[in-house]
Amino acid sequence: MTDESPTMPPNYLTAKGFCLTSAFWMVVATFMGLLGATELIAPDLTENIGWLVFGRIRPIHVNLVLFGFVTPGLLGAAFYYVPRLLRTELFSEKLGVITVLAWNFTLIFVVVSLAMGYTQGREYAEMIWPIDMLIVGAFSLVFVNMIMTVARRKEPILYVSVWYVCAGIVLTAVTFSLGNVIWKPNSGSLVGIPDAILLWFYGHNVFGLLLTPLSAGVAYYVIPRACRAPLYSHTLSLFGFWSLLVVYTHIGTHHLLQVPVPTWLKVISIVDSIAMVIPVMAFLINIWYTAKGKLGLIHADIGAKFVFTGTIMYFFVSIQGSMMALPNVQRVTHFNNWVVAHAHVGVLGFAGMIALGGIYYILPRITGKPLYSRFLADFQYWIILIGVIGFTVVLTIVGLIQGNAWLNGEAVYRILSEMHIYYITRASLGLMIFSSAVMGLYNIVRSIFFNPGEIS
Repeated sequence: MTDESPTMPPNYLTAKGFCLTSAFWMVVATFMGLLGATELIAPDLTENIGWLVFGRIRPIHVNLVLFGFVTPGLLGAAFYYVPRLLRTELFSEKLGVITVLAWNFTLIFVVVSLAMGYTQGREYAEMIWPIDMLIVGAFSLVFVNMIMTVARRKEPILYVSVWYVCAGIVLTAVTFSLGNVIWKPNSGSLVGIPDAILLWFYGHNVFGLLLTPLSAGVAYYVIPRACRAPLYSHTLSLFGFWSLLVVYTHIGTHHLLQVPVPTWLKVISIVDSIAMVIPVMAFLINIWYTAKGKLGLIHADIGAKFVFTGTIMYFFVSIQGSMMALPNVQRVTHFNNWVVAHAHVGVLGFAGMIALGGIYYILPRITGKPLYSRFLADFQYWIILIGVIGFTVVLTIVGLIQGNAWLNGEAVYRILSEMHIYYITRASLGLMIFSSAVMGLYNIVRSIFFNPGEIS
């Protein structure tokens, strides 16, 4: 893996901007999640406050986690390592800064519009048409900057991280446009079953073709460098890349096994959900064999520590996802908190951990100073790890309670009291995650702007 500095020292304004974006919106996103969890305990807490009801808070939380916290964090790392891997400068820092500003203005519009009740009412595609166009525009700006950087490269070999970043950006712009039906601005949707199929094609691919490729790109850059060793297998990395694109794109319909979707489409989604073991293990074997015997070096680097933990979470969420695609399993796990647990392991445990790891890894390199506080970063790591594991255990238990009760014909309201203690625990864990986000924002801001340069 070639990694040379450009001739002139870059200022990394784009990378810094996306790191700050990620840190700030993580605070807002986790607060919204905490507020939503609290409303599940005390529904009257925000009574008669329309813009704070659960039906508006929940999509704000989900979209801010996806597009406010995780994606900008992964892009911040990408805007650092892509030019270095290509031995050139970023095509345009000015364009990058414009992209950061456009991204943040779009997120403000997302929060305001959803809080006011302007929504398309579709999972992961709640934003109204004007905001959809802003998001597609922002992704297009990122893609132009990346692809022009690739075109101007001095390194002839494209390392796999560059493949993942460029593919993730362009494929997401396409799948986002399809899933949000942007050619129908009045409704933002199709009609009936075709709309459900198209929605879940996008809904699953927003993770599989955005968060997963960007996370893999960060891991493939950070782990070999932290271990001071070459990647175990470049061939295996490209096999994992192409198998991810081939397999992942077809699995969204496994969310629709219980609705009248064509059987052949259900079969494809189930088979490919099981086949996800191929790209997942290709990636994990490559990363873990690279780190074999070098876990001490990973533990010594807080960024690599976050990233490596994220790869472990990827293993668990992928095995869980394949299991959930089996019809007999899904009869119990679907439509309840088991799925919420699965989502938290994937987005926060896998992609979120790697996003934070990428930020903490590049911060000393884009500022020229040590991280403001290694202690705070380490503390944040353990709080998030405890929170994610806690979410997984608590929500899995309450999901199984719900699923088995419904399977046996129990009414929904009859088990609410039994679930209450688990929701209290969930909110307590959410408070921990929110506290860690505040801690991370403070550490990242101090590292960039008010850092004396002393190792804490």
